[in-house]
Amino acid sequence: MVYNKTIVNQFFLSLKELTKYHFMKKILFLLLLSIAVIGCKSTSVTNTKLDNKTERMLKGNWTITAVNFPGSNYLKVNSFNLEDSNCFIGSNWSFVSNNNKGEMSLNNPSTDCKDFSSPITWYVNKDGNFVLKIINNHKAKDVNAGYILRLRNVTETSFDLIDQVNVAGQVKDITYSFQRQ
Repeated sequence: MVYNKTIVNQFFLSLKELTKYHFMKKILFLLLLSIAVIGCKSTSVTNTKLDNKTERMLKGNWTITAVNFPGSNYLKVNSFNLEDSNCFIGSNWSFVSNNNKGEMSLNNPSTDCKDFSSPITWYVNKDGNFVLKIINNHKAKDVNAGYILRLRNVTETSFDLIDQVNVAGQVKDITYSFQRQ
């Protein structure tokens, strides 16, 4: 059998071009898919950038002077899965800004409140959220639960942390008011 050399060459050239075209399509598809995945990724509150300036303002020793929420006169709220919110009044907190560690201790003289003390890790992100982990005899890396509170009214001598809690079936803001010691 005799083949025309130009026909055979054209066939292989066409095949080469077709293969290159499919390869380019695959690359384009993968590129668009990766852009879509990265673009749709939600940012986590715990993964945002730190607000180092605010963290330095919080450095030091603090006392919770008040805990307020709607219905606080007649409703009980368990704060941080530890104690009744009123037991946090008078609690002492220390914040070290250069390593985001600290200590918290409940020492309310009320007979209804038990004493509690624990190391903590904390940080403030650029969105104004205060992220807190109560370590309580564990390594920080082993504690995968924590609390995200809104940080408000920061001055040299005071600040508020606002948590959202379920009070009688409704989500309410509970405000912890801190004063510098």
